[in-house]
Amino acid sequence: MEPSQIWSERPAQDAMTEAYPVGNGHLGAMVFGGTNRERLVLCQDTLYAGGPYDPNRPGAHVELGAIRDLVFKGQSGAARRLIDEKFMAEPLRQMPYQTLGNLELDFSLEGEVTEYRRWLDLAEATTVTTFSVAGIEYRREVFASNPAGVIAIRLSASRKRSITVRVGLSTPHLRFDHGMEGDVLEMTGENGAAEGIPGQLRWAAHAEVRAKGGIRRTGQDSVSIENADEVVILVALSTSHVNYEDVSGDPVAKNLAALAKQRKRSFAQIRQMHVADYGRLAKRFELKLTEDGDMDLPTQARVQRFSEGHPDAGLVALYVRFARYLLISCSRPGSQPANLQGLWVDSLSPAWGSKYTININTEMNYWLAEPMNLAECAAPLHEMVQDLAVTGQRSARELYDAPGWVTHHNTDLWRATAPIDGAFWGMWPMGGAWLCAHLWDRYDFSRNLDDLRAAYTTMREAARFFLSALVVDPRTGYLVTCPSISPENTIPGPDGSSIVAGTEMDNAILRDLFDRTAEASELLNKDPELRQEIRAARARLRPQQIGKAGQLQEWAEDWDLEAPERTHRHVSHLFGLHPSHQISPLATPELATAVRKTLELRGDDGTGWSLAWKINFWARLHDAKKTERLVRMLLSPERTYPNFFDAHPPFQIDGNFGGANGVLEALVQSHLPVTTEKPKDGPCLVHLLPALPSEWSSGSVRGVRLRGGFSLDMAWEAGRIARCTLRGRGRVRVRYPDPVTDEAVERWVRVNGRAELLD
Repeated sequence: MEPSQIWSERPAQDAMTEAYPVGNGHLGAMVFGGTNRERLVLCQDTLYAGGPYDPNRPGAHVELGAIRDLVFKGQSGAARRLIDEKFMAEPLRQMPYQTLGNLELDFSLEGEVTEYRRWLDLAEATTVTTFSVAGIEYRREVFASNPAGVIAIRLSASRKRSITVRVGLSTPHLRFDHGMEGDVLEMTGENGAAEGIPGQLRWAAHAEVRAKGGIRRTGQDSVSIENADEVVILVALSTSHVNYEDVSGDPVAKNLAALAKQRKRSFAQIRQMHVADYGRLAKRFELKLTEDGDMDLPTQARVQRFSEGHPDAGLVALYVRFARYLLISCSRPGSQPANLQGLWVDSLSPAWGSKYTININTEMNYWLAEPMNLAECAAPLHEMVQDLAVTGQRSARELYDAPGWVTHHNTDLWRATAPIDGAFWGMWPMGGAWLCAHLWDRYDFSRNLDDLRAAYTTMREAARFFLSALVVDPRTGYLVTCPSISPENTIPGPDGSSIVAGTEMDNAILRDLFDRTAEASELLNKDPELRQEIRAARARLRPQQIGKAGQLQEWAEDWDLEAPERTHRHVSHLFGLHPSHQISPLATPELATAVRKTLELRGDDGTGWSLAWKINFWARLHDAKKTERLVRMLLSPERTYPNFFDAHPPFQIDGNFGGANGVLEALVQSHLPVTTEKPKDGPCLVHLLPALPSEWSSGSVRGVRLRGGFSLDMAWEAGRIARCTLRGRGRVRVRYPDPVTDEAVERWVRVNGRAELLD
């Protein structure tokens, strides 16, 4: 098999974690690879339950004073109960993302199936299934085309008149109808209510069935083709969603228009257009690691062998390719952002509602977008943040009596911003502030002031909220968030509560928000008085604290060793190490040592996404052995499903994205600010091979984007850099192992379009 293929020797056994995903940002499918019966789970990115709604409790801010008093008196349990009773969202839970239904293909094959193989080709974004029955080889291809706006399926065989198939559409939704629109199979319906919010979306699925030869029979809910040479099916999916406030669209008209545009195109032309469009993004970046021949094994077998200690650096590179494939497939300009399952669910009530959990998971989905050269794929996230900056104004006003905007630990298609689920999980006002980091990243990797201008108002208004909502901790004098939590961890005490003031994660996020907003203000020459106010508030935040065990403290109090869940999956208080760059072995060695101690106390194991975050932590600590160990743990049957999906368990896509980013962090980092000879626009220190595992001793990476507006191509052999090309304009400081002595070298490199590091 090719190094860019994930493959299996058997069909998926009715499990989403074995089927292969295809997607074009807006719509997607899971392909099971069955022989006599094939099933495609159909998904459309705007199909959520409910409709536009406002979950904020009017005037809830009147309770804030009492809640804060309880927190500062150490009565966390009482504070939690008051928040649950008077402050939380109504309804308490948000709207779930939902599957649309299924495309069902029923065949009439008689005889033993032999030579079966199915694969997902990451080079061409296509799934292929091949097998033989009675001497005839059957081939089925599926992809989701972004330029065509359809899912395309081709059924072919090595002998003419060999394709007989019944094509049908089904759905688990309760309100739906089948019919025909001309020669096109149609299924229309409405979403359902959730949490008391009535369903307001209409949806539609259309399947156009083309056949070469054979006999066509049309029924009320299916199309049958008998004895054809080839069958092509184009599927269009839409809802009436226009934006988070407007559901007046016409999904039938959208689908029929999409199909009409492809009517004069052959399958080959649609495929050529699809491969070119996908390749434009996929080919920008390439990672190669030491290969060992295991690509000839089914991918599931490779994962098993790798977890047992067998070297397979090629599997790691494949995992990174798969993550980029997933992001291209589920997040495109104009689509919704990648949610907890990306784009792919088979339920009306998937795990955690498959929403946007913004206390880590949504952000982790996009860590790789900028450095792995997929900036366009982050556009849906940026657009969602701009929406939240509007809906979050009401939460700021009703819940905190504050200007600006705020959102908490979750949101959905309808851009809800109030705290949900319960105070234990939801009483965390930092979701919007963290999301602003991605707006800054867009600028930081491009150094295009237009990107900063587009983000500035949203960042400024997030900062204005906290300038108003922060309060003085009477015990310390620091400005703190109150009430808040350290996601989603329990503090010591008899009541199992989590409500506190001024956690380290909150402080770390605020340091970044305040620093970056002030810097943006200066670069854009805007709001000088506000800039001074922001910097003054930044100076009054509590600095990082090291506890009695030598660990970085999670809370203001030194509770880490007494916390009921010492090995909790969230390691939120290490935000300053990653994704921020407030802590590093080079710039803050004492704090880096405290972070290492924290990670040792927490332990290596965790859910899939938690392991992925820990890989990034250990790479930032320049620990190659730990990085390698945790990558092996992540790419194991316990954390990686047969189709390469990450196992929380169940499936969560953030582990795929975060794990892939951790691999790149081991090879290239560009996050540390230069502290000497720093030009005004602030380039970053580029660190090459900071945590290179021994099993990746040779390899190459091409198309890495760096902070400061630079990009990089690099190859290394036997752990030493063989060549490195920097592109961009300006001076950049680079740290790397000397090719002869292996000692760390730092030097400035002037780049005028292109520069060779080892010249």
